[in-house]
Amino acid sequence: MSEENQGMDVGYVAHLARIDLTAEETSLFQSQLDQVLHYVEQLGELDVNDVEPTAHAFPVYNVLRKDEPGKSLPHADIIANAPAATDGEIRVPKIIDQ
Repeated sequence: MSEENQGMDVGYVAHLARIDLTAEETSLFQSQLDQVLHYVEQLGELDVNDVEPTAHAFPVYNVLRKDEPGKSLPHADIIANAPAATDGEIRVPKIIDQ
């Protein structure tokens, strides 16, 4: 990065985000951004022609059980755990006003 552009990236992003940075903060964050960009450049030098593109480092499988009908809890236990119930039905707060 050239000397005249020093601070331009961080300053521009800070301006877009409406964040006021001091000169010291701008310098610190620009230095950190430059380090990150340097590492990204190093990654660009790697030969990855024989590497298959992936979304995850390890295969991801659905670890949930199958959704199969089964035995439910007894109705009386469900009503006993409800914060409020009337006539065997769970009462919930009204959330839609019309």
